[in-house]
Amino acid sequence: MLWNGHTDESARQNLRQCLTALRRGCENGEAMPVIAEGALLRLDAGRVAVDVVEFEEAISNGNPTALERAFTLYRGDLLEGLSFDESPFEEWLIGERRRLNALAIEGLNQLLRHQQQQGEREAAIQTALRLLTIDPLQEDVHRGLMRLYHEVGNAARALRQYAACEKALRKELGVEPEDATKELRRTILRSRNASPSKADHELDPARHDQLSGSIGGEIANDANLPAAAKDRPSVAVLPFANMSGDARQDYFSDGITEDIITGLSRFSELFVIARNSSFAYKGKAVDARQIGRELGVRYLLEGSVRKSENRVRITGQLVDTTTGAHIWADRFDGTMEDIFDLQDKISTIILSAIAPKLELAEIERAKRKPTESLDAYDYYLRGMASFHQGSRKALVEALELFKKAIELDPGFASAYAMAAWCVYLPVPFWSIPEKVREAERLARLAARLGPNNAAALSVAGFVVASVANDFNLGLALVDRALVLNPNLVNAWYLSGWVRVLNGEPELAIEHFSRAERLSPFDPFKWGCHLGVAYAHFIAGRDNQALSSVERCLVDMPNFRPALFLVAASSAFLGATDRASAAVARIRELDPTKSISQLMIRTPFRQPERIARLFEGLRRAGLPE
Repeated sequence: MLWNGHTDESARQNLRQCLTALRRGCENGEAMPVIAEGALLRLDAGRVAVDVVEFEEAISNGNPTALERAFTLYRGDLLEGLSFDESPFEEWLIGERRRLNALAIEGLNQLLRHQQQQGEREAAIQTALRLLTIDPLQEDVHRGLMRLYHEVGNAARALRQYAACEKALRKELGVEPEDATKELRRTILRSRNASPSKADHELDPARHDQLSGSIGGEIANDANLPAAAKDRPSVAVLPFANMSGDARQDYFSDGITEDIITGLSRFSELFVIARNSSFAYKGKAVDARQIGRELGVRYLLEGSVRKSENRVRITGQLVDTTTGAHIWADRFDGTMEDIFDLQDKISTIILSAIAPKLELAEIERAKRKPTESLDAYDYYLRGMASFHQGSRKALVEALELFKKAIELDPGFASAYAMAAWCVYLPVPFWSIPEKVREAERLARLAARLGPNNAAALSVAGFVVASVANDFNLGLALVDRALVLNPNLVNAWYLSGWVRVLNGEPELAIEHFSRAERLSPFDPFKWGCHLGVAYAHFIAGRDNQALSSVERCLVDMPNFRPALFLVAASSAFLGATDRASAAVARIRELDPTKSISQLMIRTPFRQPERIARLFEGLRRAGLPE
């Protein structure tokens, strides 16, 4: 990334020179702050202070002193001014900037509430001003600042603050201030010639309380949510705004909104507000937190559509209504050559983008919840957080969490499915018959309990095909999952693996490709590369298999199923040195590894398909 115009070797040479210079710069024999572990370079956390880490810790602490420290560290966007023309890095940087920005807003609001409660008006004014430099569209902060100025006897400045608020809202959103803000302005105008104490007295007591609370933002919490929304993540999709200047184009933006509502409704884990309720807000400028309270939802998806000649741009953003923080935002561009095809495409992209963000947001919410108040769904979310870490230890932790979810809710299909996957994943389980039976039992229970749960069905289908060789049931389950929710990335991914095991390489490649298109930046994309590699291998295309498996090894350099394929394909292609090196690496990782072990553990419907792998490994030198 740093030396994009160079060859790999030239870039590595430049990197080595930089590391040498860094090493020379360490005075008095001080250890270098960068640790090299093979091809991996990382900072030594014990020797390097990172302001982002300190900022996050201070926000998490939450006490006023820590929050004030946080805002001596937060001086603008992360790596401001830095930009690389590299999509993965740029995607990460944009996401981190938004995340840290949201943390800063949340922390400043906490600090502002504390200062207001303690009567620290001057400090509160400075904090409010800082908040508005980060997000000038927080009308409740403008309103709070107006009141603070009024309380310290500076009516003129309070009125100027109203003008600044009005200008920002009209310029950026095309709306006027809320009635509460206008009413506060009228109150300040009426009391302008009175004493400060009289001005305070003229404020209606109820409004006084409301405005005091709104200075830091009116934060909703789970207690405001209905029972259905408490049990699972809840979302409302507001009508996407038609920014084309032509009311006749409303049908297009409305159609995208309805498609997204329909698509999200397919996720059984979501509580989705119906179209008629969310469309009641069409054309209205209402605060996300207010909508969250009125509809009883935790998340809000909103966006806009702008058409110009033959081009269309669609923006979307996902907001946590309990904090007002932005979880995700993106934009999509296309042509109007086939309007309905474009509408479907955009809806699919948005759905595949926000569904994982919702899951991650829910996982983070569950982590913050006190352990003693956990219920089945929160245990499930914590299990998902551990599962995604991928290590053996994390899988054991995940399994225990999924079991706790099942204890609290014996009908929780998704928890049964994920428990089955946790039992399945560790490689040694193949030699333990009771583990095989347990994985199969959990998977079949998941399928029976969740006949309309696409997430549970896709995992169950993969596990029963893998451990029980019940390929017909496995295919039926993953196919039903795809019918129930064609936007579920995991269903396409696991269906791809079931097709590989069933001896359908072309269909497998198609399904893996669909999964990659739906989630192009997925951290587990290496699994798709490996699946495509095995599909090419069983079809006899060794060159393509090697090309795909190399992409897997970039992220998983020691993953033995990938190394098996490198050894076998290289042997068939006559690349004996490469084949021998792969076998040597396999034996280094597991000195007992042999072909006879693999023949017991490898589940394929058509023995001749996988026989190629064993023959290739023999040629590469793996012992019988």
